[in-house]
Amino acid sequence: MSNNKDFKVKNGIQPTVYHEAVGTVVSGSDGYNLAGASYDSVSFDSSSQVSNPQCLVFNDNGTKMYILSFSPSPVLYQYSLSTAFDISTASYSNKSFSFGGSFQTANRSFMFKPDGSKMYAVGTDGEKISSYSLSTYFDVDTATLDTGNFDITAQTDQPSGMCFNSDGSKLYVTDRANDRVHQYSLSTDYDITSMSYDNVFIDVSGQDTTPRGAIFSADGTIMYLVGGLTGSVYEYSLTTAFDLSTASYSNKSFSHTGQVSNAFGVAFNSDATKMYLAGSDDTIYQYSTVIATKTLDLSTGNVFEITPTSDIQVSLTNPASSGTSSGATLLLDGATASSYDIASSSYDSKSFSVTSQDTVPTGISFNTDGTKMYIIGNTNDTVYQYTLSTAWDVSTASYDSKSFSVASQEAGPNGLFITSTGTRMFVTGFSGAVYQYTLSTAYDISTASYDSVSLNTSSQETLPTDLVFNTNGTKLYISGTNTDSIYEYVLTTGFDLSTASYNNANLNVSSLDTNPQGLDFNSDGTKLFVIGNSSDNVLQYTLSTAFDLSTASYDSVSFSVLSQDGNSTNLRFGNAGTKMYIIGNTNDTVYQYTVGTEATITYDSALQFSGGTAPTSPAIGETDVITFNTTDGGTTYNAALAIDGAK
Repeated sequence: MSNNKDFKVKNGIQPTVYHEAVGTVVSGSDGYNLAGASYDSVSFDSSSQVSNPQCLVFNDNGTKMYILSFSPSPVLYQYSLSTAFDISTASYSNKSFSFGGSFQTANRSFMFKPDGSKMYAVGTDGEKISSYSLSTYFDVDTATLDTGNFDITAQTDQPSGMCFNSDGSKLYVTDRANDRVHQYSLSTDYDITSMSYDNVFIDVSGQDTTPRGAIFSADGTIMYLVGGLTGSVYEYSLTTAFDLSTASYSNKSFSHTGQVSNAFGVAFNSDATKMYLAGSDDTIYQYSTVIATKTLDLSTGNVFEITPTSDIQVSLTNPASSGTSSGATLLLDGATASSYDIASSSYDSKSFSVTSQDTVPTGISFNTDGTKMYIIGNTNDTVYQYTLSTAWDVSTASYDSKSFSVASQEAGPNGLFITSTGTRMFVTGFSGAVYQYTLSTAYDISTASYDSVSLNTSSQETLPTDLVFNTNGTKLYISGTNTDSIYEYVLTTGFDLSTASYNNANLNVSSLDTNPQGLDFNSDGTKLFVIGNSSDNVLQYTLSTAFDLSTASYDSVSFSVLSQDGNSTNLRFGNAGTKMYIIGNTNDTVYQYTVGTEATITYDSALQFSGGTAPTSPAIGETDVITFNTTDGGTTYNAALAIDGAK
């Protein structure tokens, strides 16, 4: 970024110029990112020992894991992890502890003292907190019941979870009967005989009426609650660390119903970049909870620019000392956090009919900035050109009254590809060949001419339906309905069909679709997408070697477009993989989908926005201007959205 940041702002606001010193943005990462949590596809089946798990805990270094089984009687099982906090490496240690012989025979939750010398449990058969001493730290089979306990019947008769604060001076009990989390104080750290009730609790019934357990962040400013009714984990903010009287729901939650509908316990690894849930199916599930951080270093300047490539949290550091005003201006660019994500695709309710040009559209292509669209159809064997007044928005398309006939080469065109330079075009169809054309004016279809160059594909596929190239044009891919396969060709000169030859690599997709019509890759060639009109699904494959079809495998990920068109004939991605376009000849229409998400921006709690609500993330292609100011040495910053949506 230069020292001058010039840009236009929509709604008639004049351009703004910043001349201040450009500061350094320091990248890092933090855990506890519940809003952006994702399943790691990592789990551990504990059913050989556990039935109806109630709680999950790790030791201090993540090499041991403990699961409390409730049925037929409470037993605590111990596991070893050969890689710390990696539950895929867990194995049963043949160590356990039965609560049946003690007064607490219906335990629902337990915790360790950080050094592993003590264990604590709470249950529903007497509503008491009990403690145990371990002669070998963290080895549960050496536990013995201590004398003394603490009665919580005045607060609940259905305790379902418990946890300590960071130093053992506070203890918290999750109350399933009243949908609360209660707070207690210990005058002697970790000594339950010194406990007293604080007459403080938080009501969580607005989120879940069957709370299973709660846990806090290391600094006590966040609490996480496992809900048994809704299949979610909920996040709460505390303005005073570990003080539930200052807690409020953060409007952040994470649904784990994709793995299990009912979870009983939650735990984090040491840096809170991983979260673990004990499921009612006797399985432990692992999730990523890390978020990238961007810190504005005020000692280096006071104007900063961030173009995020993932969800981020913004904070500031090194302000002037208390009593001196210190501020910053942030130019926050709208950017993409994910792309080519068909698993979370959604229809944009935007479409464009090409019926006036062709009633059997079969192929689609765009220019690089999304302001031009091209359609080919086999009613008229012609390529048609359109302008999009808003880039990548097909609802703004209009016909340019420009076209080019390919009938002299292909009487049944199906696939269309235009290079990123806009000077070369390729067409394939039922003649069993690919044809090459040159555009003398880039992206102006009316200037196209046939190069008298073609590639015969009939030895592999007699009915080709689409074609795409890799980035530099040294590989060509053909889909076809005769063999229901994708074929790969190599070109010794990029985008020159006269140098093409079959690479003896193919991918058969007939088990998923017997009529493949279109294909496209992500930008780096590690993902392949195929659409067919026997299933009307977009199918996703991973290539372990980029653009090498022989390394492709199905991801078990698909997206149905049947609600838009039951005879889909082609697909293309655009706008850096955040948009997908499907064309079909049932309705002769192009449909637009979102397959990427804007980066979500969150802010450190010290950054306090006027009105109490932080601005939403800027749209892709726009820039928000945000100002920050502090006079108390950075304890709090006054923040404001100065300009919304600069372009």
